[in-house]
Amino acid sequence: MIKMIRIFIIVPSLIGQYLYRVFDSLGYKFNFFLECVISCFRPKFYPKLILQQFLKIGFNSLPVVGLTAIFTGMVLALQSYTGFSRFSAESVIPNVVALSITRELSPVLAGLMVAGRSGAAIAAEIGTMKVTEQIDALKTLNTNFFNYLVTPRVLSLTIAMPLFVTLVDFIGVMGGYLVSVHRLGFNENMYLINTIDFLSFADYLSGVIKATVFGFIISVISCYCGLYSGKGAFGVGSATTNSVVISSILILVSNYILTEIFF
Repeated sequence: MIKMIRIFIIVPSLIGQYLYRVFDSLGYKFNFFLECVISCFRPKFYPKLILQQFLKIGFNSLPVVGLTAIFTGMVLALQSYTGFSRFSAESVIPNVVALSITRELSPVLAGLMVAGRSGAAIAAEIGTMKVTEQIDALKTLNTNFFNYLVTPRVLSLTIAMPLFVTLVDFIGVMGGYLVSVHRLGFNENMYLINTIDFLSFADYLSGVIKATVFGFIISVISCYCGLYSGKGAFGVGSATTNSVVISSILILVSNYILTEIFF
């Protein structure tokens, strides 16, 4: 009887502690998200830092994103030919390649590559600054570390992602063009005409909007994981891993939500 009473007392207490930790963590994350949004519209900016982060993210991620785009377009053309040739519908391959890349593959693949390359670097850099107490030094100097560290990275990545996707669209379509013309025997003029006539501005715009959202997600998650990383090298490594995993999951989830909106 006494054991049963103890169970009825301990179990609700454990459940309450768990729920408290969950909601407390959600509260921190929501406050951080609001702070990121508000900081993007504050009058205190560091244009030099924003430009530095923009160039750093752009030049470091461009080779990875470009290689991913061109080989994705090439593989998509080959696989589309394998499927559509069974129904004698090879003529629609340029349309399928262009539409798949601009609306879906370009923003998602670019987002995943940037999350693995730039997102991990942001989390590791900020996490190292926290471990070495550089963030505490900024607070001591009465510098708003949020505007100095987080805002430049959020703005630069949010602006850079649509530009990435525009370039990835072109590279991916050209990859499909190279394979279709030189490997599958398509007429190069007809391929380009079908691609240009079939695509609309709405297709391009949907990919750009997705890329903007993905850039914001990657930057916010990476900065959060870096600022709230654990102590030592293990904490920084865990923060880097968590930033990539969480960003990738949120990119895929938000991609479905945005696709439903644009459908």
